[in-house]
Amino acid sequence: MNAPHMNDTAADGAAIEATVADTGRRALTRREQKEAYENNKLFKRIVRQVGQAIGDYNMIEQGDKVMVCLSGGKDSYAMLDVLLRLRERAPIDFDIVAVNLDQKQPGFPEHVLPEYLTQVGVPFHIENQDTYSIVKRLVPEGKTTCSLCSRLRRGILYRVAGELGATKIALGHHRDDILQTLLLNMFYGGKLKGMPPKLQSDDGKNVVIRPLAYVKETDLEKYAELREFPIIPCNLCGSQPNLKRAEMKALIREWDKRFPGRVDNMFSALSNVVPSHLMDTAQFPFASLRATGEADPQGDIAFDEEPCASGDDTAAPGAARPNAVRPISIVQFDDL
Repeated sequence: MNAPHMNDTAADGAAIEATVADTGRRALTRREQKEAYENNKLFKRIVRQVGQAIGDYNMIEQGDKVMVCLSGGKDSYAMLDVLLRLRERAPIDFDIVAVNLDQKQPGFPEHVLPEYLTQVGVPFHIENQDTYSIVKRLVPEGKTTCSLCSRLRRGILYRVAGELGATKIALGHHRDDILQTLLLNMFYGGKLKGMPPKLQSDDGKNVVIRPLAYVKETDLEKYAELREFPIIPCNLCGSQPNLKRAEMKALIREWDKRFPGRVDNMFSALSNVVPSHLMDTAQFPFASLRATGEADPQGDIAFDEEPCASGDDTAAPGAARPNAVRPISIVQFDDL
């Protein structure tokens, strides 16, 4: 029996449909390839920036035990994820232990982090402390609980670090957090003070590091979505939001959109400080300043306006790098 056949019109129609379908599949493949390319660029950028920050400030040293504070938010997830990847090819040996403080907030999903950390295969410790009840008892209704909660949390984490033998405490603050803190201190505190990438804790017993110091929050948002981290909401306590910090966040986002390069220049300024051109007598000996008769490249022009770039986009986005000697190279970037 001869095989059935279509007329020419039907055959042409079927061929067109097949061509359209094939074209759609090819277009989808191209989109997928582009997405994969952009995702790879994102990962490499974040890894490079974290490695750069670690090297610039000597955050992690040979034999360190790094306590990664994991809240269940996008930032701490990304920090842990990148540190685990960097450790695989770092030229030094260091250990990682993830720590979460379960403050017994109503609705907190206690199973999420243990399940995730077990799946990832990283040692972890869940510290159970009912600070929620303490804060609710001490803070009047309607008042923000963030300040007291933060102090309680900090003290507990310092204690846990000692009990676990951790030599470094890693927090998930990023570039935008640092700039927000700078603006908050300027606008509401009357001081030039940011959020350092590395510091000694106020009890003098711990070193706190911020490996995400160079990373933009928008990149972390994309990375968390890409990696599908099991995000835990940050407002379970029902506390009022930090409106001033939210205001600074919105301001920085708006500047970044309207004036490309402005936020990068602001961040770069944090590592290019000229104390002699500020007004803090504790940072520069103005009272004893005398003419030496020798030229000073940092000296004031005095009678003329300080030469300044004419736009917001003069500094390259990658210009925010301190002029510090990097004692270690945490990763070989050529291998990524």
